[in-house]
Amino acid sequence: MAENDWLQGRHALITGGGTGIGAAAATHLHAAGAKISLLGRRLEPLERTAALVDGKAIACDVTDRDAIARAFDEARAANGPISFLIVNAGIGDSAPFGRTSREAWDRIIATNLSAAFDCAQLGLPDLLAQEDSRMVFIASVAGLKGAAYAAPYAASKHGLIGLMRSLAVEFATSNMTVNAICPAFVDTPMVDDSAARISKVSKRSEDEARQSLAAMNRHGKLIHPDGVATMILSICLPQSRDVNGAALTIDGGTTA
Repeated sequence: MAENDWLQGRHALITGGGTGIGAAAATHLHAAGAKISLLGRRLEPLERTAALVDGKAIACDVTDRDAIARAFDEARAANGPISFLIVNAGIGDSAPFGRTSREAWDRIIATNLSAAFDCAQLGLPDLLAQEDSRMVFIASVAGLKGAAYAAPYAASKHGLIGLMRSLAVEFATSNMTVNAICPAFVDTPMVDDSAARISKVSKRSEDEARQSLAAMNRHGKLIHPDGVATMILSICLPQSRDVNGAALTIDGGTTA
């Protein structure tokens, strides 16, 4: 198979695939020839994105391991064994640490870290059986440094990067690579939710709140989802087979 046809007909499974980074990744991987399966809690946005990429939309609560297993089986039935596993589903919240509830901690860790463990473990047999397969975690710059008012989120992303690096070492001699992409604030519904929370607490408008989040990126702009999706596609190309165990930042210089 020619390298420019490498993704043709191969199966990319994306969690959190209905909106934002997941939806952008779906369009980029589909344009390169991949078959697409999209998992997420809300079926409506999944179906909208799936219609654009001739993909399979599967409602799935990624905090439920049995639900993940069933969803992966449904995805395989539609598109074959998984060659590219993009673990993107995630949530965030913000609060002073002293007022952060244990429920918020458990919810964020379950979605951002424990679910990633389950997805990685359940997808592993497919990936190890495929030629030149990829496991890609969508982490955050918050996984590389501290984040005030977001301790559970930052902890979950630090853990995700630790999981990625451990798997990259363990499976370094296999046909699979394992990497993480670490964006700063991205123009996604998660940032919209953050802006709404900031607006409610600070009495600023949501537009002003969005601008304050953008200002936390060194270049003063929100990251475009297509930029993250382009990096995901690049990692999946055969030319990236030597990229393993990397935490790749897309942050406008925030961590420089």
